[in-house]
Amino acid sequence: MIQRIQSLYLVIVALLSAVLPFFVNLWSDAQGTEIYANNEILVSIVFYVSGALALWAIFLFKNRKNQFVVNRLNMIVNLFLLGFFVYRSLNLSGEALVSEKGIGMLIPVFSIVFLALANRAIKKDEDLVKSVDRLR
Repeated sequence: MIQRIQSLYLVIVALLSAVLPFFVNLWSDAQGTEIYANNEILVSIVFYVSGALALWAIFLFKNRKNQFVVNRLNMIVNLFLLGFFVYRSLNLSGEALVSEKGIGMLIPVFSIVFLALANRAIKKDEDLVKSVDRLR
């Protein structure tokens, strides 16, 4: 059902992935220009895919196993995005003109945490349904 706690976690992931990266800078280059998700096409596509997977998982509440699988897929997408950000942050120059990493690089970390919490709640619901089926 939509009023479950995992739906709240998935809405948070959808908002984190689909809205926040376009308002919070991901990094600043050596010239001081802030880079948002709008400036990088691949990054914005991956953020939109992550948000769409989270919204899709909300409406899979009748089939908890598929919801669990979609959340795992979303975790893999966010791990890919996190790996890209780590690669990008290691390649940013750190010389006299210091480039800064933005707070937006932490968005995949928070998304992965909320997806793990949603999967834990889905697992708990699945175990509850299995225990009730045993009693019948």
